[in-house]
Amino acid sequence: MLVAPSMLSCNFGKLNDEVKAICEAGADKLHIDVMDGHFVPNITFGPVVVEHIAKASSKPLDIHLMVKNNTFFVDMFASLKPKYISFHIEKEKHPHRLLQHIRDLGIKPAIVLNPSTPPESIEFLLDNLDMILLMSVNPGFGGQNFIPSVLEKAKRLKDLLIKKGSNALIEVDGGVNDKNIKDLKNAGVDIVVAGSYVFKNDYKTAIRSLKVQ
Repeated sequence: MLVAPSMLSCNFGKLNDEVKAICEAGADKLHIDVMDGHFVPNITFGPVVVEHIAKASSKPLDIHLMVKNNTFFVDMFASLKPKYISFHIEKEKHPHRLLQHIRDLGIKPAIVLNPSTPPESIEFLLDNLDMILLMSVNPGFGGQNFIPSVLEKAKRLKDLLIKKGSNALIEVDGGVNDKNIKDLKNAGVDIVVAGSYVFKNDYKTAIRSLKVQ
């Protein structure tokens, strides 16, 4: 299991130190939640802050867009060369075009599904994806409780990927901890995003507890 700590839960008063500490604790990548105050009722990172995170980090960035104007924000963050940029299918009229645009920028494209969005809704896009992010909370704020139905959803998505012969990874974000990590692994999840669980505990111990085999 790969672990992507969500920087939304870190101490912003010592951001540089937090980035270095979480990388040294065993993070595989850093998850960056970009919110515009329109798609979700919150505003988080802009490109200047993410640029500083990128400079301090020894791990790749995983940028999760929770915005209405996806293409605008993709272009805003592309110069930082994150490993992944993901966007919500619920607010994109031309997903094929945007996925190709992200790939043309040298970035791995990914799509995000809200808790109520079925995996079958993106079956026609699986050949174009490097990762699918399943939200296991309603997006917008950290510290929410895990929605158990995402486990069945992950299994359905895994079956679709096998059917399509796709190597796309499955990522889950929201309420992840040591109590549900084995169920997530058994459901076919490859990467977990963890914010509160990691940053409210000893970083190294928390990350290690999520790296189930």
